[in-house]
Amino acid sequence: MEIDKQLRQALILKYQGDIAAAKANITIYMKNSVGIGEHPDIIAAIDEQVNLLATAEDKLHTLERHFEPPKVV
Repeated sequence: MEIDKQLRQALILKYQGDIAAAKANITIYMKNSVGIGEHPDIIAAIDEQVNLLATAEDKLHTLERHFEPPKVV
């Protein structure tokens, strides 16, 4: 695999992982917020995760839009 493809793939996987982690955290906050003592302000904690989710999605879409893999002819 060429280095540019490896780097692109690594970024895609990183952003997908960031998206999955943020979604999991949001789900936990929304379904089990009573058991999360270190976050007294659940709204702020969810907002932070939504921000992380939106940032990762934006980066993923930007990478896909501007750095498409070369088309095979």
